[in-house]
Amino acid sequence: MNYLIQGATVLTMDAATGATPLTRSIRIIDGEITAVAATLDAQPGETVLDGRDRLVVPGYVNAHTHSWEALFRARLDNLPLEHWMLLSYPVLGLAPLAPDLIRLRSQLVAIESLRNGVTTLVDDVLEIPGQTEDQLAAVFEAYRDIGIRANVSGHVMDRPFVEHFPFLADALEPGLRRELDALAVVADDEYLSYARSSAQRYADYAQGRLRFMVGPSAPQRCSPELLAEIDGLAAEFDLEFHIHVLETRTQAVTGAEFYGKTMVEYLHSLGVLSERVTMAHGIWMTDSDIDVLVDTGASVSHNPISNLKLGSGIAPWRRYLDAGVNLGIGTDGMSSSDTARMSEAVKAAALLHKVTGPDYRQWPTAAEVLTAGTLGGARSARLGDTVGSIEVGKRADLVFYDMNSLAFTPRNNPELHLVYSENGSSIDMVMVDGRIVLQDNTLTTIDERAVLAELQARGPELRSWQDRLESLNRALLPAFDRQYAAVMDRRTSMDRYSGRGECWLN
Repeated sequence: MNYLIQGATVLTMDAATGATPLTRSIRIIDGEITAVAATLDAQPGETVLDGRDRLVVPGYVNAHTHSWEALFRARLDNLPLEHWMLLSYPVLGLAPLAPDLIRLRSQLVAIESLRNGVTTLVDDVLEIPGQTEDQLAAVFEAYRDIGIRANVSGHVMDRPFVEHFPFLADALEPGLRRELDALAVVADDEYLSYARSSAQRYADYAQGRLRFMVGPSAPQRCSPELLAEIDGLAAEFDLEFHIHVLETRTQAVTGAEFYGKTMVEYLHSLGVLSERVTMAHGIWMTDSDIDVLVDTGASVSHNPISNLKLGSGIAPWRRYLDAGVNLGIGTDGMSSSDTARMSEAVKAAALLHKVTGPDYRQWPTAAEVLTAGTLGGARSARLGDTVGSIEVGKRADLVFYDMNSLAFTPRNNPELHLVYSENGSSIDMVMVDGRIVLQDNTLTTIDERAVLAELQARGPELRSWQDRLESLNRALLPAFDRQYAAVMDRRTSMDRYSGRGECWLN
């Protein structure tokens, strides 16, 4: 269907006008934006959408999330990342999840995302103990049917679990060490064959809305050989290379202990950094690390809510922007942040960095965080020419906000309302690829109530499953406490940076 949006208040988020509110009309033909102008006359066959009292913006791009965690929302609190992962990504006693459960959890993430104005997901899908073709297909099919845009990974680790952490081997009791050493790891050739076939299978899936991406978990969890091979695959198919880097102090110490250099320096020495790379988190960065990102064109996905909940630290937002690093914003998973709502992550990014220094001229602006939440995320996802702004030639991934709502009353600066006041409650319509997927508070593509009802009905079964896994994996927590204490005793070259999580008000 072809549309003409007439006379809306628009934030184009393009290079020319950014987050400056403008009155614009937008023509959409076959899902593509073909005209953006102060006025446009309706053409035969167009459906006219009245833009009066509507704010139209490009949909948010969630630049880092994990749909696995949708089943673990609101279960854990007050744990640092490494401890939290033991319980939310249990390594002991976990059998592969059935595709029907993967379908449900993916639908849950997509439903919450669309309802909050998120039109693109970068879903770093981690299945334990390993991802099968049927499991990956369940994610793609769920996102295809609901109508969202996404990059979906085959997340991979090929190093034994104990080797992911410094000081852990000596902290483990012998029996637990034997259990961990017995865990299977992915063979590099098997993963590369799987990733290649997945890249081919999903190269133009759902009319190009959905793409496969490679997801090497983190430098310390993957062998250098695997990282190099994945980089070659990403280059061959122009895939996003999505990797966790320097999320915690433990990982900063790991770089020094394992490689004698920072994680970024290590990755750079392997020759795997390029504009295809998105580093999730990037908290414990040195100035020289940031220089490497600038030189290689790698992006960073900032995940403020997750970083706060897990006590990981505060990413160097202003140093990134001043240096010219491309920034996206992500929610991370629904266990480490308990939300898939990008409005919360955008607001957190706008607020968090105001306490990292007294110079208010350096604090994030609404335009900066909105750019990161839209165009910056699109660029990090290798979609910068496709979505992220309202421009001729881009796909129509648009969100319409009713400015007669509470969040926009009294009506002042639309971009400030959007960042600081709006929580999704004002959304009137969501369009992905020129198709209306949410209208009149109802998803048009799937039966939302049926999805939620099925998950609620399976709640007792899921909680029993999770309780059993938690009980098994909590046996590892004392060893992780000892490992954590050893990490805290180490000083690193990052200690003088804001990654410590300190703020100037202290």
